[in-house]
Amino acid sequence: MPLALALSSTLLLAGCGLLPGEDERRTVTVWMMKGSASPEFVARFTEDFEKEHQAIDLDIRVQEWTGIGAKVKKALKDEGGDGPDVIEVGNTQVAQYVDEGGLYDLTLESARDLGMDDWLPGLAEPGNYNGAQYGIPWYAANRVVIYHKDLFAKAGIKRPPRTREEWLADTEKLNTAGNQGIYLAGQDWYTLAGFIWDEGGDLAKETKESSGDWRGTLDSAAALRGMEFYQRLQALGRGPRDADEEHPPQAGVFAGGDVAQIVAVPGAARAIEEKNPELKGRLGYFPIPGKTARKPGAVFTGGSDLVVPERSDDHKGAVEVIKALAGEKWQTDLARTMNYVPNKAKLAPAVAGEEGVAAMAAGAANGRATPNSPRWAAVEADNPIKGYMTAVLTGGDPASRAREASRKITRTLDVGGV
Repeated sequence: MPLALALSSTLLLAGCGLLPGEDERRTVTVWMMKGSASPEFVARFTEDFEKEHQAIDLDIRVQEWTGIGAKVKKALKDEGGDGPDVIEVGNTQVAQYVDEGGLYDLTLESARDLGMDDWLPGLAEPGNYNGAQYGIPWYAANRVVIYHKDLFAKAGIKRPPRTREEWLADTEKLNTAGNQGIYLAGQDWYTLAGFIWDEGGDLAKETKESSGDWRGTLDSAAALRGMEFYQRLQALGRGPRDADEEHPPQAGVFAGGDVAQIVAVPGAARAIEEKNPELKGRLGYFPIPGKTARKPGAVFTGGSDLVVPERSDDHKGAVEVIKALAGEKWQTDLARTMNYVPNKAKLAPAVAGEEGVAAMAAGAANGRATPNSPRWAAVEADNPIKGYMTAVLTGGDPASRAREASRKITRTLDVGGV
């Protein structure tokens, strides 16, 4: 962990704008992930923060996503050295780091200084483990519907649908004349999760009888209703039933020009336009519709949380950095710079001028995260949800296939059963 840097000589202290007897300058080391913030944002933030906190120097180190899990775990266990004081982690990774030990409890700071009651649930919930807040929401991203405006106009659809039933009806109109109403791959399980959450179901739940004891719940009545809607929607296009949205990449399929809609993050539009420049200016965005027009459908919220290692030598300095990064000023700056969703719904107006990001922010207000088990990554590594979806879409009995997939999820989440 970084040590407070003692500038021992009076000359050095005077050169830093400090006088003998004042707090010594120290360095707070921050690990940010590649692509999360532009170099220009980092430079602006560093200059402003150091001006506001004259006893702190920032050392922001950009990390690669590849191999970051092992690197973070090592940093949480190492003593001394120049390790991080603040770490950006994926929002769904917090539980596993807490479970293995090494994160600083930020519950007090969250309630006192960080406005935790206003956080997006899809970022806040996975940062909370066993009633304590370890991860502080930084930014969010989630799926929306990207649509081909010309195909909507030709079908006589004047505005995007706001309810599931409107969505199905419009998609059926679009699924004519050789066009696909929607390209939805059969194993797009993140999109399925949203439909399940809308119905009141979940992928897995922690039992009330025993904390840390999880069971798969794809076989619940609510989850089966979510799968039924997925079947109806997926049938209105020619998406493969035995592959996910990256096989082939759905942006490339959409670029062919005969697909009316895909479910993706707004950034996919760049890949679409690169493959087919004729679509530039012809793409629109709307939140995934909900069961009623009162609110958009539930979506999986991806993004990042900020955590502090227990072994950090400067918890106070680390918290000051997080307060700044998670505060309104720099949330607004980051959202506008990177086209992210800010960590609080009330900050969504900061991105209102960007159609895709505005649609994403509207959906994020009803966002969720995957089950907050430290072993959920093991479920995704050999994902039984994908096999379940393909089985149902190719004629399998939904209830029996759901029970089978739920048992596999339960076995994976059961530490003693693996």
